[in-house]
Amino acid sequence: MAKLNIPPTKSNLFKIRQSHSIAKEGYSLLSQKREILVIELMSYLERVKRVEKDLSKLLNDAYNSFKKAIYRFGHKEVEDKVKFIKYDFIMKKKTNKLMGMILLSVHIDPPKINLQYSFLNSNAIIDETTNKFLKLLTVICEMAEIRAIVWRLSREVKKTQRRVNALEKIVLPENEETLKYIESSLEERERDELFISKLVKTRMEQN
Repeated sequence: MAKLNIPPTKSNLFKIRQSHSIAKEGYSLLSQKREILVIELMSYLERVKRVEKDLSKLLNDAYNSFKKAIYRFGHKEVEDKVKFIKYDFIMKKKTNKLMGMILLSVHIDPPKINLQYSFLNSNAIIDETTNKFLKLLTVICEMAEIRAIVWRLSREVKKTQRRVNALEKIVLPENEETLKYIESSLEERERDELFISKLVKTRMEQN
């Protein structure tokens, strides 16, 4: 295992011990952060599955209703009935906070259905189709919001995992090997100094 290329001195030993302590604390905090992020990400992924299921059902219902309207009135009449229908969507930036992080997404308020043509031109199948497509758009908006958060969470999980790996596989092992090397070198130096001191003392006593 590689170690840091520094002289084995007491001052360096103190510095590495401090650095190693900070690195271990950082590793612990990042590991906890990673676990929380993964749990949160899995929760959103489960939500994505549920919304996708609803989306698939609403999509089929809306297009089946649309096909019924086409079969009953024909393309031209349906187009004439709906060409002046207009709905406005309100889009807002949404901020989600998690462990001090800010996860930005977009929230869209879909419009409510309202009569935009005369009662004479109104028809149940047209109203039903309009209502189903508005519900479909509502779920599509929800899916867009969730997917934006999932994407940002995924990026944060990857970034946190890279930091955890760097600490676990590089920084901490290097610090540990460096500490062993410095401690061993200092102990060996102290033994040599003690031996020399005793040897000098013995010779002085003999003289």
